[in-house]
Amino acid sequence: MITNNYYSQEVHGPYESHDIGNFELEEGGTIRPCKLAYASFGKLNAAKDNAILIPTWYSGTNKLLEQVYIGPGRALDPEKYFIIIINQIGNGLSSSPHNTPAPGGMANFPKVRIGDDVRAQNKLLTEKFGLHSLALVVGGSMGAQQTYEWAVRYPDMVKRAAPIAGTAKNTVHDFLFTETLVDAITSDPGFKGGWYASCDEVREGLLRHAKMWAVMGWSTEFFQQNRYKLLGFSSLDDFIVNFMNGYFSVMDPNDLLCMAWKWQRGDVSRNTGGDLRAALGRIKAKTFVMPMSSDMFFPPADCKAEWLLIPDAEFRPIETIDGHLALFGADPNALAQLDKNLKDLLAAKV
Repeated sequence: MITNNYYSQEVHGPYESHDIGNFELEEGGTIRPCKLAYASFGKLNAAKDNAILIPTWYSGTNKLLEQVYIGPGRALDPEKYFIIIINQIGNGLSSSPHNTPAPGGMANFPKVRIGDDVRAQNKLLTEKFGLHSLALVVGGSMGAQQTYEWAVRYPDMVKRAAPIAGTAKNTVHDFLFTETLVDAITSDPGFKGGWYASCDEVREGLLRHAKMWAVMGWSTEFFQQNRYKLLGFSSLDDFIVNFMNGYFSVMDPNDLLCMAWKWQRGDVSRNTGGDLRAALGRIKAKTFVMPMSSDMFFPPADCKAEWLLIPDAEFRPIETIDGHLALFGADPNALAQLDKNLKDLLAAKV
């Protein structure tokens, strides 16, 4: 267990923590105890039918999602809905390798799957808030993986689903992409098999990891059109050092590896003996599948192939040159498309 001030109320708050007790995982490990960090906005109505769940993506926390997606007049309007963002296990705020006491923390932290996150979130929502219906589950990237898992695992609870820039079953190609991110971190001698004393000891690995994200997270058009200059960076070096590395260099390497492992293995067909068609056929939610048009992690074609297997679903790709990281909200046009789609989805009768 190590201290990292990046994962603090000052940086990511306000958020609360809920202890769901000892939590047994699909891979056989146990988190003792498992704590989920969450932030909520708006009020739950008397009928408890205005709740919206937002799971987090790789490296993301409730604060970024709040800043980019929630606000009065937006689709995710806290004046109309009770919106709860739950930080996934391993993201640094919920139970994670770096904040779990010995002997279960750091490199000993157990393997976690997307299904574990969703079961844990269900436990929080039912125990803490008495929720048995969700008007919408919406998430991007790993949040989309969790959105699909929610819709497949709890089809009667999820009324609407909006997976953005993510797939229900990770592809072999994306698995290999993500492996390069893992290798970038673990190949740093300062990683010490996961037993470093500070993320500063793994700075070279985290820099390589940030560069890989720059290559894959944005698109070729993003760099061809010098989009990084429009975002306020004077050069490519300035962008890599002060944005990409600045973003990732303060994060805990083991936490990133925990999330990467489950990202690579996201697969809703685990619920149906490996039959993806059967798994997606379970979905009762009105579903909008929304890939980013220039995404190299989760290309539209991969998302479209799954959309065809989902009952009562619409395919609504988001046009942007910002690639996967359009999720960060730097493209106002992409945000406007997402808002319109989410408003349409929330207006749909279910």
